[in-house]
Amino acid sequence: MPRATGTFTIDSWEPEPYDEREGTTLTRVHLTKTFHGDLEGTSTTDIITATGQVESSAAYAGFERFTGTVHNRKGSFVLHHTATAHADESSLSWTILPTSGTGELTGIRGGGQIVNGNGRHSFHLDYELE
Repeated sequence: MPRATGTFTIDSWEPEPYDEREGTTLTRVHLTKTFHGDLEGTSTTDIITATGQVESSAAYAGFERFTGTVHNRKGSFVLHHTATAHADESSLSWTILPTSGTGELTGIRGGGQIVNGNGRHSFHLDYELE
């Protein structure tokens, strides 16, 4: 299974809190990204975040539409995100929504992880094309 690796930058972050009760805040966030490496392109993402009483305790789930190239194959696909974090431990995984690939990425399937370290975001995506 091929592995795509690289980095991305968050170009915009537009949070809209919608439930701010004692214990947890729920927020809708719209963001845009630019990818570099084996994925070259841009994306739009919408996530729902939950932040606990301690800021380092959080989770989110959402969807991201990537448009660009994967190892020089042009198209788009949708990623499903799920993440949790507490103190110094975190887990962020993403999977490609089956049948969401277009263009030269039609039939793409797979998943991977995002790593947030020292203010930089890196990723790997293990995928296959039918």
